[in-house]
Amino acid sequence: MPGLIRGVARTAVVAGTATAVSNRVSRRQAGRWADQEQQQAYQQPPPAADQQPVYQEPPPPPPAYTPPPPGLYQQPMYQPAPAPAYQEPPPPAADENMDAKLLQLRQLGELKAQGILTEAEFEAQKRAILGG
Repeated sequence: MPGLIRGVARTAVVAGTATAVSNRVSRRQAGRWADQEQQQAYQQPPPAADQQPVYQEPPPPPPAYTPPPPGLYQQPMYQPAPAPAYQEPPPPAADENMDAKLLQLRQLGELKAQGILTEAEFEAQKRAILGG
C-alpha cells in the first residue's frame, strides 16, 4: 500500500509542476505579443488633424437569381434507359431428336469398337451429330 500512495503522490507532483510551467510560458508569451502590438501601434504615424477619414462605399449586393430562359433546360441532358421488365428465362430447349442422336452415337461407338472407324473419323462424326 505505501508503494501505491508514493506513486500517486509522485504523479500529482509531476502534474502540478507541468501545469505551473505551462501557465508561466503562456503568460510570458502573451506579454511578448502585447509588447509587439504596442510597438507597432507607436510606429504607425497618427492621422493628420486636417484629414478626415475616407468613406468607402460598401460593395454592391450580389445580383438576384434570374431563372434561365424557357426551353433552355427543360429536358435533362442525360436520360437513363428504362429498366427492362423482368422476364422468366426460357426453359431449356427439349430436343425431340435426342433419342435419334443417342442411337447414332451408339452405332458409331459400335463401328469404332469393331475397328471399322478410326478415332479421328469417330470424333468427326460425333461432332457432326452433336452439332458442334
